[in-house]
Amino acid sequence: MKWLLLLSLVVLSQCRVTKVSLKKGKSLRQNLKEHGLLEDFLKKNPYNLASKYFPSLANDAASEPLTNYMDVSMYYGTISIGTPAQEFSVLFDTGSSNLWVPSVYCSSTACTNHNRFNPSDSSTYEAINESLSIQYGSGSMTGILAYDTVRVGGIVDTKQMFGLSETEPGTAFEYSEFDGILGLAFPSISASGATPVFDNMMNEGLVSQDLFSVYLSSDEQSGSFVMFGGIDSSYYSGSLNWIPLSAETYWEITMDSITMNGETVACSGGCQAIIDTGTSLLAGPSTGISNINSYIGASDGTISCSAISSLPNIVFTINNIEFPVPPSAYILDYSGSCSSGLESIDLSTSSGELWILGDVFISQYYVVFDRANNKVGLASVA
Repeated sequence: MKWLLLLSLVVLSQCRVTKVSLKKGKSLRQNLKEHGLLEDFLKKNPYNLASKYFPSLANDAASEPLTNYMDVSMYYGTISIGTPAQEFSVLFDTGSSNLWVPSVYCSSTACTNHNRFNPSDSSTYEAINESLSIQYGSGSMTGILAYDTVRVGGIVDTKQMFGLSETEPGTAFEYSEFDGILGLAFPSISASGATPVFDNMMNEGLVSQDLFSVYLSSDEQSGSFVMFGGIDSSYYSGSLNWIPLSAETYWEITMDSITMNGETVACSGGCQAIIDTGTSLLAGPSTGISNINSYIGASDGTISCSAISSLPNIVFTINNIEFPVPPSAYILDYSGSCSSGLESIDLSTSSGELWILGDVFISQYYVVFDRANNKVGLASVA
């Protein structure tokens, strides 16, 4: 089902700071369920979330079967590519680094029911004889690379490398509400060495500061956004707490522990975490996820909706600062059927086990992604 996504722009400081409003839509899980395709999809799609972060594990039979990316981030915004502009809804994803959209060269159903870029309609299009292939948690794409003018809010990037999909196999992207993905992680993980959009913005001096910030509201009416080149302090309370990055690949940080009611339930002795706007849930090692689900009385992740008011916060201690996530955020209510917003993903880095802090976490905090100083700022939403 194709949804039209709305864009409202606030352009500040001579177009060097811009807000792109994000619309909260339905998850892939919800769309597939409404079409009666959820059970069949789960049987036929043995992809796993691990493949997004470590592509070499895409076919690892020992990896947890994917369910997380079924709840792929529901926050999308609009950009345009080409001259004259061709509009696309994109997922702004801090867990990947490439920009790509469907193209007229693609006949996959996932392409034909979304907006497709037509190079012949753009006077600023420049072809490149290079291919592109990306594996995500529940889907993949292959295509070609090219240059063209990309407009993100009030920022005009006149020579941006981007991908044009030629294949989008399976049903994962077919039922997604966005057309493509705009990656906001580091160049080191960009497929085919393509320069990420925000790196181009920095290199060309198109932003006032080499940072961007994100506000994701659980209330559709509250105006979620991503702001390039600036910070809007009216959306958070108190001060920003700055956390250094532990790797310049994803937005990866070191976490001290995860506790509930003062009791350590996971990440004992420290672990690593990726702050990922492209994933809705909280994902972590199966042992830790099992501990949390047991603590809150969730059976196979399912829990009574009436229990929400009595459950404790999940407290993530990062850089010696506590960041609580309340049950109203980590318990997901699907029309009266509730489940924990937690998913197993057994991965480790050289610095320890890995957690993914998706929108369940991010919705509680205003997040600043600072490329100039390689750190992340977190403050409670106002």
